[in-house]
Amino acid sequence: MDITFRKHIVISAVNIRKGGTLTVLKDCLSYLSGRTDLHVTALVHDRSLCEEPGISYIEIPWSTRSWFHRLWCEYVTMMRISKRFAQVDLWFSLHDTTPRVKALRQAVYCHSSFPFLKCSWQDLRMDAKIPLFARFTRFAYKFNSRRNSYMVVQQDWMRKGLSGLIGFPEQRIVVAPPAFSLPESREAGKAAAAPIFLYPSSPDCHKNFEVLLEASGILESKLGTGRFRTVITLDGSENRYSRALKARFGNISSVDFHGFMSKDELCSFYTDAACLVFPSRIETWGLPISEFLPTGKPMILSDLPYAHETAAGAKQVAFFPCHDAESLARRMGDVLEGRMAAFAHIEKHAPAAPVADGWEELFGLLTK
Repeated sequence: MDITFRKHIVISAVNIRKGGTLTVLKDCLSYLSGRTDLHVTALVHDRSLCEEPGISYIEIPWSTRSWFHRLWCEYVTMMRISKRFAQVDLWFSLHDTTPRVKALRQAVYCHSSFPFLKCSWQDLRMDAKIPLFARFTRFAYKFNSRRNSYMVVQQDWMRKGLSGLIGFPEQRIVVAPPAFSLPESREAGKAAAAPIFLYPSSPDCHKNFEVLLEASGILESKLGTGRFRTVITLDGSENRYSRALKARFGNISSVDFHGFMSKDELCSFYTDAACLVFPSRIETWGLPISEFLPTGKPMILSDLPYAHETAAGAKQVAFFPCHDAESLARRMGDVLEGRMAAFAHIEKHAPAAPVADGWEELFGLLTK
């Protein structure tokens, strides 16, 4: 098909290099590479991270050097690039900001839930980048937002929150749940010596490890040692936050500062764990909840909107106030004693339109 008769889509993702956002970028370009009816240009940090056949790449490695470089790239360099093209039918920014460009239509994928994080002085002391990034993202979401035909989020609570935060109409915010492959189911191994409470997450202060570790200490003081294990995926050496946790809670014998787990090792722990605990104070999705859900085993989750949405369909879920270690300790004790009255099935609720289940539906909305 002649390129002059194809719609031209630009995907800008110059700040994406790792984690869940890189997975989204790879999935997006993988889908678009199979669309022979589209001409696709991708602006990226390093094409080797996401190379797909049939995509034209422009690399901008310097954009990640600082926030100044990022802003210059978004609001100056991208305008210059957009003027090189005869026409851009859709400019889709995959990383939160709405660049200043020449295009018939724009859209932005809003990954970060940090604008809705209630920061504390503890956050500032442990990692100043998180409170600062929360403020920056509020600015980024609002600045130029009116240029967008659509904004894209992963959950309905974030659609409502974003609309209230920046005044963008809810009916133009698309809910697009992420696609992910569930871990392969495994046969249970040898029974653990003590029931395992598992919390797999990164060593960031908003992940709220301290409430789980405090609850573990409370439970150990009531039941004694050897009754359970709390396994977390940090070892106490990663950063200031994890070192502070190890110094404060390292003497609790029931806590296993296990450290980073490979995917295979994590899958084994999903199989063997008695319960997933997920106390994070903010998430865009909360992937371990989705990965653990098919086991049908109990989960204890922060009583926050993201957790309620991600846990939809789960059989045994209890929620607790995310700063209340006593409440969490009670729910953990319930699991150990088989008292499941506080655990319930979570019904699924379809969000209102517009909703996109997969890239085909999303680009159908963005380009129509």
